[in-house]
Parts: sequence; structure tokens; C-alpha cells
Amino acid sequence: MRAVVQRVTRAKVTVLDQVIGQIEHGLCVLVAVMGDDTASDCEQLAKKVAQLRIFTDEEEKMNRNVSDISGAVLAISQFTLAGDTRKGNRPSFVGAMPPEAARVLFEQFCSTLVTLGIPVQTGQFRAHMEVELVNDGPVTILLDTKRLF
Repeated sequence: MRAVVQRVTRAKVTVLDQVIGQIEHGLCVLVAVMGDDTASDCEQLAKKVAQLRIFTDEEEKMNRNVSDISGAVLAISQFTLAGDTRKGNRPSFVGAMPPEAARVLFEQFCSTLVTLGIPVQTGQFRAHMEVELVNDGPVTILLDTKRLF
């Protein structure tokens, strides 16, 4: 699984002019499920997101995770993170998992975060979404379960 993790002061996702997910202080996480991902990748990514120490403490050092600051996660499925542009300028998405299987693993990722005590809001799988956020810092981290562990 691949993810772009952004520390935010607020974030929301809208579908057809209706807000379907919204958080204050926390993380906006864009997630791509790759073709060879398994349930293990969901758990690894969720644990890494939950434990990322990218929030500052009283000494302005990044020592706190999303739970430490009573934050939440806005998780958004984004298959375009699977895009491969090594050949030409048009991305190839053959590395992405087929949608229905990807939905199951994305939902498992979100469920694992909830099990870890993190409040989670989501976008709508396979919908055209508008994502608004205020990146705090800015702080943006790239994660990939095939390269993390």
C-alpha cells in the first residue's frame, strides 16, 4: 500500500456538493492499494500512520502521534498513487489492485485505525471527490509498505 500522509489543521472531502467526511487537527491520508497488497499491508500501514510522530511537543520537536494530540484521520482512497510514469507521460495504473478487492483492503486499513483508537472519517470509494485541507507545517510524509519494513 502507498500513502501520502499530511499533517492538517483541518480537512474535508465533498462529493456532489455534500461534505461526507471532515476532521479538525489530525492527518489526511491518501491511500492506494497495490495489486500485490494483503491484509498484512493494511495492518502495517495503519500502525505506521497511528504511530507517526509528526506532531510537535512543547519544545517544537516532532515527538507526538495523532493519538497524543487527540486528532483524527481523514482517509481517502486514491488509486492514482499507483500511477507509473516511467514510460512516457501518461500514467499506467496496471499496478493498482482491481476496485472491489481494493475496497476491502482500504476498509480494513480504516478499521485497523479505529481499532487502534483513532477516529476515522473517509471519502467515498470510486467517487469523484473534492478534498480540501490545510497542511500544517507543511508536513507531508510518503509511505509504502513494500519499502517501510
